[in-house]
Amino acid sequence: MISKTPKEFQNAVLTKMTFSPYHNENCTIYKNENNPELGYFIKYSRDGYYDFGIGDYTIPSDFSLSFNHKEELIRFGTVYLGKTEFEIDDSPISSFGPSSFFVVEKGIKGKQSWKKGQHFHGAEITIYKKYFDEIIKPNFPNTIGFNEFITNYTYHYLPLEIASIIQNLRSLGDVQRLTPLYLESKILESISLINDEINSSPENAFTNQLNYGEIKIGKDRYITLTASDANAIQKAHYILTKEACNPPTIKSLSKMVFLNEQKLKAGFSAKYHMSISQYTNSIRMTMAENLLSTTELTVDEIAKTLGYNYSGNFVKMFKKVHGKTPLAFRKMKF
Repeated sequence: MISKTPKEFQNAVLTKMTFSPYHNENCTIYKNENNPELGYFIKYSRDGYYDFGIGDYTIPSDFSLSFNHKEELIRFGTVYLGKTEFEIDDSPISSFGPSSFFVVEKGIKGKQSWKKGQHFHGAEITIYKKYFDEIIKPNFPNTIGFNEFITNYTYHYLPLEIASIIQNLRSLGDVQRLTPLYLESKILESISLINDEINSSPENAFTNQLNYGEIKIGKDRYITLTASDANAIQKAHYILTKEACNPPTIKSLSKMVFLNEQKLKAGFSAKYHMSISQYTNSIRMTMAENLLSTTELTVDEIAKTLGYNYSGNFVKMFKKVHGKTPLAFRKMKF
């Protein structure tokens, strides 16, 4: 079987998961009542316009699915846990692990594979071109469109504000407190934030993902990043994502990816639009939001979990990012 649409592909995955749909007022929950240990998938949708999905499930058996999708759409979100393997036609086999992501899909064809026992946890928003054509463009004609991005290329980046929106929606969706009106307001906010990022500068995190060229170091010096440098920077990003709570030093990281410190720091900033320390802090703060929203761990325990030696440093960073202390943030959520 080759799926012809993203919806058909998702239904095929849920069938392989042995999940059945259970419809609620605002969402559909997919699960196997006879095997609850497999987890669940929750889908909120305005049919034909956008979807929001939350997954926390374990693969029951090996399977692969082929796809040939003509539909245009934007997908973005965060994978908190899990790694999947996929192959796009005319491209080498790739894998995708825990990370934020953003991709514009059009005419995408290939195959994706899953392995028995793998556990996945993540949340993503899918916006179909119909929403831009019928809702966004007629009312906000100067807003970004699909042509501002590289098609079928996964940007391993989201502005921190959008990562926080995804986390907030996930928390509400998990307890079925997410309403259609609130969801759509946050989708519009996400589009606005991406629009602001693209328009803020001709050199931003999205436009710099593939074509590095020369990057500036210091006042008047430029260096060129090669394809090998780009691969090393992407590997560094993966390591930092995986080890965000105990990140290696710049010196150690440069040795791990075989790239000198200067190129590593400058190249990382050019590609991801933030410094290495800003990136690890953004992941820590997203994890902090999750722990504050979904657990009863104390601030000291959360600080320790996130790798802070002193909880005061954690509180200071959290307040800098969110404008409020962790306890004030927790009280706001309940």
